[in-house]
Amino acid sequence: MRNGEQRSRSALLRVAAALALLLPLLAGCSGNGSGSDAHGVITLRFQSLAWQKESVDATKTLVEEWNATHPAVQVQYVQGSWDTVHDQLLTAFEGGEAPDVIHDASDDLADFAYGGYLADLSGSLPERLKDAIPARSWQTTTFGKGVYGVPFLQEPRVLIANTKILKASGVRMPTPEHPWAWSEFRQVAKELSGNGRYGVAWPLKEPVSVTLNLALSAGGRLFTRDGEGRAKVEFTAGDAVVPDTVNAQVNTDRSAARTTLGMGGSDTLPGFFAGKYAMVPLGFSYRQQIVQQAPPGFAWTVLPAPAGSAGLDQGVSPQTLSVAQDSRHKKEAAEFIDFLLSPAHMVRLAKGDWMLPTGTDALKDPSLHTVEDGWATGAALAPHLRSAPAQSVRGYPEWKDKVATPALQEYYSGAIDTAELKKRLVEDGNRVLARYRR
Repeated sequence: MRNGEQRSRSALLRVAAALALLLPLLAGCSGNGSGSDAHGVITLRFQSLAWQKESVDATKTLVEEWNATHPAVQVQYVQGSWDTVHDQLLTAFEGGEAPDVIHDASDDLADFAYGGYLADLSGSLPERLKDAIPARSWQTTTFGKGVYGVPFLQEPRVLIANTKILKASGVRMPTPEHPWAWSEFRQVAKELSGNGRYGVAWPLKEPVSVTLNLALSAGGRLFTRDGEGRAKVEFTAGDAVVPDTVNAQVNTDRSAARTTLGMGGSDTLPGFFAGKYAMVPLGFSYRQQIVQQAPPGFAWTVLPAPAGSAGLDQGVSPQTLSVAQDSRHKKEAAEFIDFLLSPAHMVRLAKGDWMLPTGTDALKDPSLHTVEDGWATGAALAPHLRSAPAQSVRGYPEWKDKVATPALQEYYSGAIDTAELKKRLVEDGNRVLARYRR
């Protein structure tokens, strides 16, 4: 997901930006900002993280449609940012000034849910909405016995490929029905390399979620639970498949560009358009940037990520809508979420963000199954999307920032070997997680 890359700023800058973002929220809370006015009209504050124009327009239009048909419950749109959402929300929660309806991602909810900042929605949502979203998606927002968010948009990781290069090479084109195995993907990347071109570019500025989520295809989970349900780190053969493949491509085969390891996804696009890289593993939503930025006549295609012992399974952290525990209007907030996520509306939000809806009926929409822009490939991957391994792990943000990110970055660059990677992830990682079990 894009939010993984966008949380890479320093802690000081994040907090400063969070405080800046909080000011308009505080201003909106003065008087009756999140309550009822003298005429009994309820105002709900909805903080949205939509950032692309299409997505912002779709979200604001739906808010306007709600307000036009619900005069007694008005929704105030508040613009948030993926860059600073965690720190900004924490500041708002602790100050008692959180928005009523909160847009976030499921991998950011655990600490808020366990900390008592989010309302348990398990008894507040209508059966229509509960039934519309598969159980595997609800697992991403279930912590303990409560449900603390509604997962509504999800993004598989795919291979964006230069069609001309792949066809000229004669390699087998993978499909969701017959994907490449990880070993075949490694071989294909070698065949596509040479004459100043790399078979693949891995943008791994934020390597942890990419590694963990793709590892599900090989049976890796990294996090397990002991007899008392406490999370711990275990590094198995399945967990090694993805990092070993990337390491080999960069340091042994020379089929992956070393220079892209510190890049975000968008940073690789100029080189991709120039033919420097034949393939780039990216989130599904990057297709929008490719459509907007690709030079005239540039032919590209969407391929499924490689498969392992668990097939095409991969972890995702869907975008979510939650309700603040301190909200005085939880019932109305849940009703607004239900409106926002009707099948037709969910399709509008998905197309605005170039992602997939979680809703089963929404996913059936014909516009999400067209060959153009790779929609059909993404839709075919939807049944294989699972809860990201770290979803419910308390202390995961600290483990990611202090242990996993530097360890994986060093491993991918060739600075440490597999044994040292395992040692850091497991031993150092479990020391971090142990602090959250007290």
